[in-house]
Amino acid sequence: MSATSTNRTATPLSRTTQEQGTYPSEMTCEVCGNAYDKAFQVVIHGRTHTFDCFECAIQMLAPLCKHCGCRIIGHGVEESGHFYCCAHCAHHDGAEQIIDRA
Repeated sequence: MSATSTNRTATPLSRTTQEQGTYPSEMTCEVCGNAYDKAFQVVIHGRTHTFDCFECAIQMLAPLCKHCGCRIIGHGVEESGHFYCCAHCAHHDGAEQIIDRA
């Protein structure tokens, strides 16, 4: 027996034997509607959201830059309750207190 072999056998559920959406512990993504057995949940502000991938989670939860409209995935910056993806966008919008340390 090699170091990588095991005596265990994994048998995935077949879509021919189970209808889509009936896998054990399968959840449905609230963004795209995909039913997926590896979906995950994010709790934010006391509400639970279900997603099948990070792309869908970002689409729903990441704030938009007030200046350019891109999704803020990194730290971003905030001034007076407005979010910006970077100091450059904040300055274009008149938020002069933001300092870019890069």
